[in-house]
Amino acid sequence: MFPLNVLAYSSSVYLGGNTLGIELNCDGILVVGFYQINGKYNKGDEPLRVGDYITKVNDVEVNSLDSLTKEIEKYTTEGEVTITYKRNKKEKETKLKLVNDNGVYKTGLYVKDSIIGIGTLTYIDPETKIYGALGHEVIESNSKNIVEIRNGSIFRNKIISIQKSTIGSAGSKNAKYYYNTMYGNIFKNTNHGIFGIYDKGLNNLALIPVANPSEVKIGKAKLHTVIEDEKVEEFEINIKAINETSDTKNITFEITDQTLLDKTGGVIQGMSGSPITQNGKIIGVVTHVIVDNPISGYGLFITTMLKEGEK
Repeated sequence: MFPLNVLAYSSSVYLGGNTLGIELNCDGILVVGFYQINGKYNKGDEPLRVGDYITKVNDVEVNSLDSLTKEIEKYTTEGEVTITYKRNKKEKETKLKLVNDNGVYKTGLYVKDSIIGIGTLTYIDPETKIYGALGHEVIESNSKNIVEIRNGSIFRNKIISIQKSTIGSAGSKNAKYYYNTMYGNIFKNTNHGIFGIYDKGLNNLALIPVANPSEVKIGKAKLHTVIEDEKVEEFEINIKAINETSDTKNITFEITDQTLLDKTGGVIQGMSGSPITQNGKIIGVVTHVIVDNPISGYGLFITTMLKEGEK
């Protein structure tokens, strides 16, 4: 038998637009900064950098802030620990001093084990239950690197206010989180979005055909997103340019719907992942705002996102 390399996404998908809470659990303890102890930085004999992922303390695996703290506390009398960490997917080691600062042992590291934010659901495949959201990667703000994840989850949230976009500054959706109402997991964080299995009920979502890139046309289209509470609404946009060769910026559009412009000032953070439809088909997904002209933004072809979800 010959192996089949056939993408399994469906010809029609459930249309998203719903707002999501997103939590990514890092694949290790992420170093996000350093602080001085007694006037000096403490980064190890082979210096740690922002963006490194700590995976072991004295050869014991750690995957949460709690486990990191517990392992380090075992060695305060010795005054030093061996830290195993990943940098650019390569494993390295450093010896880190534990500094006694007025009776408190400190590492000099700022670290985190998870990233929390909001985004928009793009689609759910009715056959596989694989969903896609965001349309771009989640980046850690200090290192500016894509977050390497162990796993994650999506959950309910609702929009409680909007900070409007202005020229030179992207606005944002502000949300209330409901951590106990889970919608699904996250198994992948890529430059084409986050992906996982959606295991909540699908009764209120509508199926819509998937358009090929050749079907996308200059002109009117619709953007589907939430700007208040949990209500998905559709707004008019105008597609100004199509780029079939770009990996991430296939569609250039501008918002023409005055209601949306009055509310948001244009494309805002949290709108990433909002599906774009045209002629009754899903054609793409909102990915980025053009900061110096926030009524405009970029979109990714939906087929690119669907293919990424199936890899």
